[in-house]
Amino acid sequence: MAKSKFKLSDLNSLDFNNTGAWPREAKIGAGVLAALLIVGLGWYLVIRDKQTALEGLEAEEATLRTEFEGLAAKAANLEPLKAQLEQMEQMLRQMLRQLPSKTEMPDLIVDISQTARATGISTELFQPGPEAAKEFYAEQPINLEMSGSYHQFGRFVSGVASLPRVVIMTFHDIALSPKEARQGEPAPPPGTLGLKGTIKTYRYLDEAEIAASAAAANQTPQGGSPAQGGAP
Repeated sequence: MAKSKFKLSDLNSLDFNNTGAWPREAKIGAGVLAALLIVGLGWYLVIRDKQTALEGLEAEEATLRTEFEGLAAKAANLEPLKAQLEQMEQMLRQMLRQLPSKTEMPDLIVDISQTARATGISTELFQPGPEAAKEFYAEQPINLEMSGSYHQFGRFVSGVASLPRVVIMTFHDIALSPKEARQGEPAPPPGTLGLKGTIKTYRYLDEAEIAASAAAANQTPQGGSPAQGGAP
């Protein structure tokens, strides 16, 4: 006589203390459920944490890849940038070489003074001040007190610009106003202007002067701490 098929309604009649006597279908179902339970617990206890860690590593990998690509692009442009910087430094040195040298500076100051006289400007004060060395150049201040017409001052500036040596001249604290008569002196011609202030002209430092300036800036003062920074 054929055995009857196992039905879901027969679950209540199963003896869990004697699983060996269960019908074949019940044993297979119980095995499947046990396997699913083991897989679910394994994923929950082990694989889920590993998956979270894997997702974090994947995100970190994407970030590092982006940073690497950026650094690789910078590294690829490093050599052209170095070459461009060197070219700019050479151009700067060439431009500085067009400025007067240390030996030419006294003659340049005389030329500026004579240019003012040649334009008819009256010079009451033309006093060069102490030279100040910078990183690649030195500036020479000249205190001025002059009087002349607007056109004479224009010709003075134009005459300085046309000197054989390249001359850079900047104006500082310049006051230009109508010239007033001094006590005991005749009144100046109409349209006469008085100029008072400081101009600065510049020269380049040779390699020895640059080295000496850097050494002086870095040496330790007596009774003090080492000087900070480079040349002023």
